[in-house]
Amino acid sequence: MSPVAKLGLIAGGGDLPAAVASRCDAEGRPVYVVRLSGFADPHLTRWPGDDFGMAQIGAILKALKANGCQAVCLAGIVNRPDFKALKPDFKGATLLPGIVAAASKGDDALLRKILSVFEGEGFAVEGADDILGGETLPARALGAVEPTAEQLNDLKKALHVAEKAGELDIGQGAVVCDGLVLAVEAQEGTDAMLRRVAALPGDLRGEPGAPKGALGKAPKPIQDLRVDMPVIGPRTVELAAEAGLAGVGGVAGRLILIDRPAIIAAADRLGLFVWGEATA
Repeated sequence: MSPVAKLGLIAGGGDLPAAVASRCDAEGRPVYVVRLSGFADPHLTRWPGDDFGMAQIGAILKALKANGCQAVCLAGIVNRPDFKALKPDFKGATLLPGIVAAASKGDDALLRKILSVFEGEGFAVEGADDILGGETLPARALGAVEPTAEQLNDLKKALHVAEKAGELDIGQGAVVCDGLVLAVEAQEGTDAMLRRVAALPGDLRGEPGAPKGALGKAPKPIQDLRVDMPVIGPRTVELAAEAGLAGVGGVAGRLILIDRPAIIAAADRLGLFVWGEATA
């Protein structure tokens, strides 16, 4: 596939879709954005594209082909829908029973089923990390702050918990403080989990000026990393600081960085570490 193949960006919520589209702009790569209604950020209207409901699969495929897309990238947050409330088009209606059956086996089975639909229509599927030029977390400290031995132990345990939760198709993140698991990410997402930690009693977590504990994010062992690799951005660092955490981290090479300079600046300003562990 040519590196300038036009990209169809299937956009959910969060900052990742805009980061992918911006990288396409920087590289002179044409992009067409499928904005999923109820999820995609309004700012995505700055790029060519259209709004679609999640179940308008036929319309989405037709639009991607009409706009000359040869590859697709699924990026952004999309919560599992109420399948009974969806209003599919004809193509969507034919595929919906298989999608519902896959969903009953977990989010990863659902994602694999959705990927197979696009691949079956002849589209190449690209991961957001590949499009972003491999902007993933490097090994060891990303900014100026390094974790203490105790903080690193908390991070390693958080990554272990996140990986075990991922084996059960629960989520990608966990927070550990002084060896105690304070939170495991489920459907609420990382930001909401960190706000939940911030609401815990002060004797369970750190505080601004006396931070402790860590957020760890790890990919689910069974997931397709082209679709659902974990992500952090500067907002993640800010919320971790508000929760009294000493830092955040992930598996080196398997955590996407959205705006690396801003992440480093936020971490250094707030005194948090950002750490890439060689193995989970």
